[in-house]
Amino acid sequence: MDSEKLSFQAGEAKGQAQEKASNLVDMASNAAQSTKETMQQAGQQMMATAQGAAEAVKNATGMNK
Repeated sequence: MDSEKLSFQAGEAKGQAQEKASNLVDMASNAAQSTKETMQQAGQQMMATAQGAAEAVKNATGMNK
């Protein structure tokens, strides 16, 4: 009986460890996705800023007519 109880507890602990590991992987994946989206947004903002600066130079030098 004690052997069965120990076996059950070991299986229970294994299941809990697997669940925790799965949760950690999910959290890491979510963090990576969030970082990716943030970097994409930053890149888009930088491109828009650069395009705006280029247009300002063209307007200032009369090249945009």
